[in-house]
This record gives sequence, C-alpha cells and structure tokens, in this order.
Amino acid sequence: MMSKIVRTITNLFTPFIFMFGLYVIIHGHITPGGGFQGGAVFASGIALLIVAFNSKKVQKHLKEHHLSIIESSGALMFIGLAFAGLAFTFFFNILIGSPIFGQIPPEGSNPGFIWTAGVIPLMNIAVGLKVIAGLSAIVLVMALSSSNVRIEE
Repeated sequence: MMSKIVRTITNLFTPFIFMFGLYVIIHGHITPGGGFQGGAVFASGIALLIVAFNSKKVQKHLKEHHLSIIESSGALMFIGLAFAGLAFTFFFNILIGSPIFGQIPPEGSNPGFIWTAGVIPLMNIAVGLKVIAGLSAIVLVMALSSSNVRIEE
C-alpha cells in the first residue's frame, strides 16, 4: 500500500479521471476520441486505484463477474445496434422525405449539434463499456498475479 499522500491524491483525482473518460466516450463523434479512448482513460483510473491501494482491496469492490456482465452488455449493445441499423435501413430509405418524418432541411443538419450523429454515440458507449471492463479486468488480474509472486534473493 502506498503512502497516505498518494492515497489522498488518488481519492481526489479518480472521480475526475472517471468523468473525463465518460466525457471522451460520449463526445467521441464530435471531438477526437470515442469508446476505446474513453474506456482506456476510465481503466487508467482503475489502475491508479490498484497502484495506490492494494489490488486485494480493489478486488473486494470490483468483482470479476461484474466486469464480465458489463463487457458482455457492451458487446450485445453494439451487436444489437448494428443489426437494428441493418433492419431499419430499408424502411428509413423509403420514409425519409415523407410527411411522416418531415422534410430534410435544405441547408442540411447542423454538424455541431450533438444529436446529429444518429447511433454513433450509442455505439461509442457500447465500445466504451467493453473497453472499460476488459482493460480493468486485465489490469486487475495482472496486479493480483504479481502480488502472488514472491521474488527470492
């Protein structure tokens, strides 16, 4: 376990690291970043917790089956959105420009508007969940296995 200063700074900065990781995931279609980059930032916050505190202590709060559920739900969400896009493409191509959905504005959609990306932000969230859980599990397993190895002189 690290010193009290390292643990205190970790307690202060970890929520900001998590929030920045979620920000990168959610705004990945507007700014540089996305699901993978934001998930890696979020997982680095988990790695910081493992370094500052003990890996056994972090393992008490971060269970393997929870990470497995999060990773699987991210994969299922991504696959579901992909198949939904395939299924609805035909219907949307027929109905775009019809009175049901309104007319497409002549100047086009505003590229700075957050809701113009369609399902890309949802896919970024799905990828982010998968990367968060996957990288966190890898870091946790590596930390736990290294804490079990004894180096003899």
